Amino acid sequence: MIQQLASGDSVNTVSHFIQLSVAPVFLLAGVSGLLGVLVNRLNRIKDKVEALENFLATHRSESPIDRRSEDVRGKQQNLRHRARNVNLAILFCTLTGLLVALVIMVMFLNTMFSFSGGLLIAILFVLAMLCLIVSLFLFLREIFMAGDS
Repeated sequence: MIQQLASGDSVNTVSHFIQLSVAPVFLLAGVSGLLGVLVNRLNRIKDKVEALENFLATHRSESPIDRRSEDVRGKQQNLRHRARNVNLAILFCTLTGLLVALVIMVMFLNTMFSFSGGLLIAILFVLAMLCLIVSLFLFLREIFMAGDS
C-alpha cells in the first residue's frame, strides 16, 4: 500500500479524497461556530442565575416570603430550564462534530486502504445530521424560552 502511495495514481486518489472531504470540513466549521454561540448563551444564563442568587442573598433579611423573592425564584427556575436546553444542545452539537470528524476519517481510510466504507460513511453522516437537528431544535426552544421570560 505504501508503494502505491508513491505512484501518481495515488496522488490523484488523495487529491480526489481532499475534494470530497471539503464539504464535511465546512460543516465542522459551522458546527464550531454554533458551539461558540451556545457557550456564550450558557455563560449569559449562568451570569443571570448568579445575579438573582446575589439578589436573594442580600434581601433575605426582609420578609421571608414576599412577592419579589417568589418572582426571582420563578426566574431562576426558567433560567435553569434554559441552561439545561443549552447544555443538551452543546452535547448534541459536539456529537455532530465528532461524527463528522469520523466521516472524514473513514473517508480517508477508505481511500488509503480501499475497503468498502460507504455504508459506514452514510450511517455516520445521517447520525451527524440527526444530532445537528436535535441541537438546533434545542437551541430554538431555548430562544423561545428566553423570549417568554
